Amino acid sequence: MFSAIMRIFGPGPDAAPLTDREKIDRMFRHNRLMVMLAITGGYGLAYTCRLALGVVKKPLIDAGIFSPAELGLIGSAFFYTYAFGKLTNGFLADHLNPRVFLAFGIFISALCNIGMGFNVLLWLAVVLWGLNGWFQSFGAPASVVGLAAWFSNHERGRYYGIWSTAHSIGEGLTFLVTGALVAALGWQAGFWGPGLLCILAAFGAFWLMKDRPQTMGLPKVSVWRHDEWDQVPDPPPATSLWKTQLSILAIPAVWILAVASALMYVTRYAINSWGVFYLQEGRGYSLPEAASLVSINTVTGILGALAFGYVSDKFFKARRPPANLIFGLMEIAGLLIIFYGPTNVWVLSAGLALFGLGLTGLVTSVGGLFATDICPKRVSGAALGMIGVFSYIGAAIQENVSGGLIEAGMKTVDGVKTYDFGPAILFWVGCSVASLVLATSLWRAKLRD
Repeated sequence: MFSAIMRIFGPGPDAAPLTDREKIDRMFRHNRLMVMLAITGGYGLAYTCRLALGVVKKPLIDAGIFSPAELGLIGSAFFYTYAFGKLTNGFLADHLNPRVFLAFGIFISALCNIGMGFNVLLWLAVVLWGLNGWFQSFGAPASVVGLAAWFSNHERGRYYGIWSTAHSIGEGLTFLVTGALVAALGWQAGFWGPGLLCILAAFGAFWLMKDRPQTMGLPKVSVWRHDEWDQVPDPPPATSLWKTQLSILAIPAVWILAVASALMYVTRYAINSWGVFYLQEGRGYSLPEAASLVSINTVTGILGALAFGYVSDKFFKARRPPANLIFGLMEIAGLLIIFYGPTNVWVLSAGLALFGLGLTGLVTSVGGLFATDICPKRVSGAALGMIGVFSYIGAAIQENVSGGLIEAGMKTVDGVKTYDFGPAILFWVGCSVASLVLATSLWRAKLRD
C-alpha cells in the first residue's frame, strides 16, 4: 500500500540534463510563472475553506446551535490538527511531489466544508473541522517546497511576498463573498460556497503546479540564476534527507522564531476568527458591515506581503529582522486603534488597514520566509513545518482562550446578550508585543543555501 501511495504522491525521477541554454531559459520562465499562479491562486482560494467558521459564528450563536465556548472548541480542533499536520506534512513535503500534494489537500478540505453545511451536531462539527485542518496543512508546505525549488536566494523574498498575498486574497474573499452569502442565504451557504469554489481550485492547482526543475532536465535554480551569497555553510552532509531535516532542531534561531510566530498567530487568528463577531457585538455593526470592515485588513495585507519581500530584499540585503521591527510596530499601532479608538468607521478602517499591512508582512517573514532563509533549502518543507506547528498551536490556544474569555464576559439582560471584550483584547495585544520582541532579537541571523 505504501508503494502505491508513493507512486501517486512521490516526486518524479530526474530527467536527462538539457544542454540548450535558450530552451532552459524558456522552460524556467514559463514554469516559474505556472508555479506562482498555482501556489498563489490555489492556496488563496483554499483559504476560503479555512475561515468560513469565523463568518458564521454570530448566526450559529443566535440560532442556538452552538455557544461561543463550543465554537472555540470547534475552531481549536482545526488549529490543533493543522499544527500537527503542518509539522508532519512539512517533513513529508520534502519527499513528495508538491503538485499532487497541494491539489489533494485543497480537494479534501472542500469536501469537509460541504459536510459542515449539513451538520448541527457538536461532536461531528469538531471531527469535520479537525479533518479540514489536517488537509489544509498540505497547502503551505507544498507551496514552500515549490518556491524553494524554482526561486533562488536573492529573489525568494520578493516571490515569497507574492505568494503570501494568497493569505490576504483568501481572507478578503471569505469576509466579503462568504459574508454576503451568509447574509443572503443563511449560515449553511457560508460552508457550501467555499467548498464548491475549492473543488475548482484543486483542479486548477493540479494543472498549473510543477515538480522540481530536475524532473524536466533543468539544473538547480541556484545554478541557473548564478546565485551567490554571504552564507554560512550547511551542516556536514547527512546520510539521509531525514537527518538533514532533523539538523534544523540544532539551530537556536529556529526555536526563537517558532515561539515568536506562535504569539503572532494568536493575534492573527483572533482577528480572523473573532473580528467580525467583535465588530457586531462590541461596535454595533451588521454582518455585511463588519465583514466589509475586516476585509480592509486583507486588502492592505496584499500590499504588506509584497512590501515586506521587496523592502527586506532591496533595502536590507535579504535581512529580515530590520523589516520585522518596522512591520511589527505598524501591526501593534493598528491593533491599538481598532480596540481603543472611537467607534467611527473611518478610524476603524484606518486601524484595520495599518494592522493588515503590518501583520501580513510579519506572516510573510516570521511565519515562513525567515525560517527558509536560516535553514538548508533542501529541507524547506521541514523548516516551514517546524514554524507551522508552533504557529497553529498558538492559534488553537487562542481559539480556546478567546472563546472562554468572551463567554465569561457575556451577560443576558431581557433576552439581549452583551459582551465584555476587555480581557480578550489584552490577551491579543500582549501576544503581539511579545512576538515582536522575540522576532527582533534575531538581528544577526545568517542565511543558508
